[in-house]
Amino acid sequence: MCLIAFAWRAHPEFPFIVAANRDEFHDRPTEEAGWWPDKPDLLAGRDLQAGGSWLAVSKSCRFAAVTNYREQYFARVEHKSRGELVTRFMSSNQGPAQFSRDTDGDDYGGFNLLTADRSSITYLSNRGEMQTDLEPGIYGLSNASLDTPWSKLLRSKKRLTELIDADDVSETTLMAILEDRETAIEDVDSEHLAIDLAQAVTAPFIVSETYGTRSSTVMLCHASGSTEFIEQRYDASGNVTGRSRFSF
Repeated sequence: MCLIAFAWRAHPEFPFIVAANRDEFHDRPTEEAGWWPDKPDLLAGRDLQAGGSWLAVSKSCRFAAVTNYREQYFARVEHKSRGELVTRFMSSNQGPAQFSRDTDGDDYGGFNLLTADRSSITYLSNRGEMQTDLEPGIYGLSNASLDTPWSKLLRSKKRLTELIDADDVSETTLMAILEDRETAIEDVDSEHLAIDLAQAVTAPFIVSETYGTRSSTVMLCHASGSTEFIEQRYDASGNVTGRSRFSF
């Protein structure tokens, strides 16, 4: 997962709003979002290579999402999959803050983790600032620290803020945020990435031959307690290949 725009208790009807793009290599095997047979309370996509997930929600209103931290990274044998952070929280009875305090960041490559339940949401990273319990507001997360002012993050947050201010929050309007393919010259990072990919990843929606946006997820948690979860999937050219919707 490489872009998450979210609002926590910033809208009277939707106390939790999530719009997220998962960016990954196109050849990494993935199972589309669904209820997991071995964890029937868990709704998530599954990384078939390492077994974890990038974003998950449960019927009891627990939520977790992870992004990698952009850096020169060399996997070590002792490093666990970062997707395991998501499934571990979802299987835990701990609140977000306690789970974050008990997580050893040295066990993983660079990551950003969001965990939430009905009453709180926590940001955790093993790079820079470690843990923050978030106040009501509108936030953005990509492959650096929370609210790093990259153009694609600023633009996505601005559009989410405008939707909330106009009371125009819906599956359609949130998906439109995620489908933004405009790149930003000023954010090209040729230190860590090849130049073509460095240019491509400056857009909220990434299109490139080997790596790009694999899926978009919109989640709307209603004040009534119900949740809508929509996943839209894409091929390497950015064309829609499938769509799933869940209400619970």
